[in-house]
Amino acid sequence: MLGEVPLTPRAARRVAREGALHSFDQAALALNEDWDTHLDGKQVQRWAEALGAVVRAARDGEVRAYEQGQRPAGPENAPTLLVIGMDGGRVQTREKQGGNGSRWREDKVGALTSYQPGDGTPAHRPQPLVTTYVATMGATEPFGKLVRVEAERRGLRRATTVLVMGDGGNWIDPLSAREHLHDQRIVDYYHAAEHLHEAARAAWGRDAPEAAVLAAQWETALWDGQVGAVIAGLQAQAARVGPPQDADGPEHPRRVLASNVGYFQTHRAHMDYPTYRRKGWPIGSGVTESAVKQFNKRVKGTEQFWSFPGVEAILALRALWLSQDGRWQVYWDARPAYAKAA
Repeated sequence: MLGEVPLTPRAARRVAREGALHSFDQAALALNEDWDTHLDGKQVQRWAEALGAVVRAARDGEVRAYEQGQRPAGPENAPTLLVIGMDGGRVQTREKQGGNGSRWREDKVGALTSYQPGDGTPAHRPQPLVTTYVATMGATEPFGKLVRVEAERRGLRRATTVLVMGDGGNWIDPLSAREHLHDQRIVDYYHAAEHLHEAARAAWGRDAPEAAVLAAQWETALWDGQVGAVIAGLQAQAARVGPPQDADGPEHPRRVLASNVGYFQTHRAHMDYPTYRRKGWPIGSGVTESAVKQFNKRVKGTEQFWSFPGVEAILALRALWLSQDGRWQVYWDARPAYAKAA
């Protein structure tokens, strides 16, 4: 039966923890050291993935229940500020994908953080409080359902303000709109600034002094909320270097500049950084980037080749382990010895 392992509850919890934290071979070494056993990585993998499949089944069951009108219980105290960050990591699968035969696929990670807002001054910046996580290899729509259910659990409906934070990824805005996640969408300031440096190098050359000067001017304007001036400057440089139609490849300077004009035009309403700072909101997605790194640390690697069910199970276990609201403890304290997936 899926999810059934011949282990005591304490041993199952230990195997799940090691599988969530380390490669299966490393997990086997740790367990053998503590238990005086002779497990190999394959055995630990079978157990850990079976245990993770139970967590995944429960997670997916909550989504189905939500779609039938059953909301998860929210927190006792509604958050003043809830920030939902979303981004993608990288996982190498056993099966090759697409026309280029690549094994690499994207896992999507959501980090939901309650904040104590700042007061608009550098001395009192917004402070992250508790972060919880969801992660899946699924497509954007099922990922959005996972994020919505987790947001409900974190107090979405009662929060004073809900922000969706992230880069300008073209899947984030439709997902957030579809799931009705945000009061305000914010494009991470530091990602936007990177785009400006990229555009300045495209305009004048990578090592040209003019590129550094122009990037600094644009970045200052962006910080001050003068997004219209930034767009006008990008358009002027794009006109100077010429149209992108005849440029070869996406890295050609003409295409880079044209792309960045579109980027800032699309996200202009998400870049009012002076207002966000004045309200005491975060303007960077450092928590989300850290989340992706934490998941990548376990599932990304040139020597790791995953099946879809296997990596999905470990992503579910790792999200349970990393979440800062004590759910790992609650889950294992409540789990029977030989739980079965639905």
